[in-house]
Amino acid sequence: MTTLRAVPVGCGHYLPDRIVPNSEFEKTLDTSDEWIRARTGIERRHFAADDQKTSDLAIAAAKAALLDAGLDGSDIDAIVLATATPDQTFPSTATRVQHAIGAGGFAFDMQAVCAGFIYALANADALIKAGQAKRVMVIGAETFSRILDYTDRGTCVLFGDGAGALILEAREGDGSSDDAGILSTDLHSDGKFNDLLYVDGGVSTTGTVGQLRMQGREVFKHAVTKLSAAGNTAMEKAGVAPDDVTYVVPHQANLRIITAVAQKMSLPIERIVVTVQDHGNTSAASIPLAMSVARADGRIKANDLILMEAIGGGLAWGAALMRW
Repeated sequence: MTTLRAVPVGCGHYLPDRIVPNSEFEKTLDTSDEWIRARTGIERRHFAADDQKTSDLAIAAAKAALLDAGLDGSDIDAIVLATATPDQTFPSTATRVQHAIGAGGFAFDMQAVCAGFIYALANADALIKAGQAKRVMVIGAETFSRILDYTDRGTCVLFGDGAGALILEAREGDGSSDDAGILSTDLHSDGKFNDLLYVDGGVSTTGTVGQLRMQGREVFKHAVTKLSAAGNTAMEKAGVAPDDVTYVVPHQANLRIITAVAQKMSLPIERIVVTVQDHGNTSAASIPLAMSVARADGRIKANDLILMEAIGGGLAWGAALMRW
């Protein structure tokens, strides 16, 4: 029986020019390059310039994805942009991208923090299957450097700025796990964990942007158990085994989390795409950014089975399985 699939046809990413090595934090904090590397695996990250907005990063990634797919902006029917650091309270940052690339249809933002790209991917998949759009661009873009407390060494060294974009196109498959496209998604959230990872500001609370706050140890514990469970569920839904997965592209939060999840799922580290050392945690941008890097260097190829998983504030978490 034929079924409609959301098939990847192009991806791209963008990183701001400014590279911030760990040593830069040594000037103002009781920390060191060695301390940061040992606890996170992060060596450097990119920060947006003062005049760069989240939309600027997203637009650059979108244009790179269009180039990779051999498409024009007018070929895109919808844009779903995942971000926790939008340009404005409203309208959506996605509409800025829509205008900049000359896309038609509709565009909207999605907010699930670091899990945002997985949530956006699931929504894009549903839009395509429902016949609402033929081609959907899914973007993760963040300027987390704007919401960090630079006196808190436990959080400010973790995050970076960047954007990644993936274009999905409606194509028919036979309904099996051999199809190209998104094969399954698994989404979760639980608001009782709000205080583990949040920003202490907002429109209806303080009237300010606020700064990021996190209980790192608690987040680590939840991340390992919840990410491995969501990943396994996504594979079960699609009827595939861990040995069938070509690469796992996880949320790039912390090398220790990535390694622990891989071990819990019995996946060799060689099949995990890791970019956290170069980019830090770019929240909703981390998965499409890492995927685009792995495509550009020749690792991810046609017919590869890709498992993606992420967790963020909310707590919100999920996984998606996609064949390129």
